[in-house]
Amino acid sequence: MWWSFIDWALIYSYFMAGSFAAVIYDWALTFGQEFELVWKQRCSLMSIMYLCVRYAGLLYSIFCTLWYLPVSMTDAVGNIIFFVQAWMPIVVNACLGVIMMARIYAMYQGSKKMLIFLIVVLLASTIASGVMLVMANLTAVGEESILSGFHTCVVSMDTAGIALIREILIPTSIWEILALFLAVWILIEHFRELRQSPTGSTTGDCFIVLAQSHVLYFAFFAAASAFTLGSLSPKLSYLTPVGSGVYFGILEITQVLQMFVLGPRLILSVRDYNAKLVSDSDEGTGMSTVAFQERGHVSTSGEV
Repeated sequence: MWWSFIDWALIYSYFMAGSFAAVIYDWALTFGQEFELVWKQRCSLMSIMYLCVRYAGLLYSIFCTLWYLPVSMTDAVGNIIFFVQAWMPIVVNACLGVIMMARIYAMYQGSKKMLIFLIVVLLASTIASGVMLVMANLTAVGEESILSGFHTCVVSMDTAGIALIREILIPTSIWEILALFLAVWILIEHFRELRQSPTGSTTGDCFIVLAQSHVLYFAFFAAASAFTLGSLSPKLSYLTPVGSGVYFGILEITQVLQMFVLGPRLILSVRDYNAKLVSDSDEGTGMSTVAFQERGHVSTSGEV
């Protein structure tokens, strides 16, 4: 049994290292944009959400890597790392939900009814995920084990708790599907209007920027959700330790890319677009921008 676990843990740790490298690489790659579009702008809700997601990703990757390093750790440290790993996705997905809500609110021309509806659904989704995680963690106990020289923190949990852990993504999936549906719906309606308006091309560009980053983000979320739901299948128990390690490794790296790479880019892509529009406007080119808080307001500071 323990040799199978060691084989599984070794394979899984390779994917953890890969996800850590991806997060660090993307942070280094986009830090120039981040400095110009976030740090140099005035503080706003969207700036705070960006920084929470970006640096929570770095922290999460470090903790996940520590979990599989061949070093000794106390039971208390192991439990802390486990709970950070468990709660971080819920907190980050809540922040990403706020970012997505702001985008949809802007696309619906600042409709207060739409904003209230989005707030209610996002709160329900986040609370449901949080309650499920609390219930799952009630029986979780971690302790350090040394298996053939391999240091690891083994967390024991009952069958119901394991099932809840894997089902936590369901409320978030409902929110993401709703967000995608609302975004696609308003895009269809908007492009119908563009066909009748010869002067709507620049506004169309704004919607295209929003749609491109949204669709790519949702594609990775859908992949992560599919792998998570697939983990509930009893057929997964028939996989070899290596096959199971690969499966959950792909699931982990997909979730990390969705939350900590594509998540921050939801804001960077729009702010970069707005910055280019302001630059073109200074040169005398009349163009429209994406406003996320005040209808008709043109700004690249901290509102997106």
